[in-house]
Amino acid sequence: MGYDNVLYERDDDGVVVLTVNRPAVMNALDRKTLSELHRAFLDFRHDQRARVLILTGAGEKAFVAGADIAYMSGIDQEEAEDFARLGQNLTIAIESVPKAVIAAVNGYALGGGCELAMACDFILASDNARFGQPEVNLGLIPGFGGTQRLARIVGRAVAKQMIYTGEIIKAARALDIGLANAVYPQAELLSGARGIARTIASKGPLAVGAAKRALNRGYDLALEVGLEFESMLFGSMFKTDDMREGTKAFLDKRDARFTGR
Repeated sequence: MGYDNVLYERDDDGVVVLTVNRPAVMNALDRKTLSELHRAFLDFRHDQRARVLILTGAGEKAFVAGADIAYMSGIDQEEAEDFARLGQNLTIAIESVPKAVIAAVNGYALGGGCELAMACDFILASDNARFGQPEVNLGLIPGFGGTQRLARIVGRAVAKQMIYTGEIIKAARALDIGLANAVYPQAELLSGARGIARTIASKGPLAVGAAKRALNRGYDLALEVGLEFESMLFGSMFKTDDMREGTKAFLDKRDARFTGR
């Protein structure tokens, strides 16, 4: 699809593997890579044959080791704010795409890499994965959403400790605090992610998208407001071909053939 720093590959089951492909610099995020990732998520959004995306990094050392420090060392305040917004726009695009996105973290996910993973619906980690927001070591703070998403995922006190100290945690610790959903041997990570992705891809795509909206938007709403939003989305499913196919397939005792309509 005309990318230089990312690979976009889709299989016949509707599963896309999107790989940050800069292994020589541990898949660090510069402006070009952020822009290509954003474009890839737009392509994924509009790819009617794509139902689930797995985001990972090239090589065995890193998912994404962070933002490109060489680039950041030479910019001023205005350029830095623009760079942060570029990263934030990418994470918002990940969260808002009405399809499931799985982070397969295969090594270092630090700084912008950790923030990228947290924007996904959930994280699967290899046993050599390492997570952290070590920006304080550079005299900086997270800029792609880390101060906001980490606290929502692991709780404010744990997030403060990680961000204030710049601590880098192992995969087992990430699992314990709820940052990662599962840990796999490194050689099994992608196959494990594909298995979960194919399960999700076999479900009603409109239902998966609606569930994602309900979970993401409802999280910060008062319960009664979130319940009202849920009921609206629940009702909207009843005008879809997928709902009719799913219920008929259940009654017919066969697998449903969802079309996303």
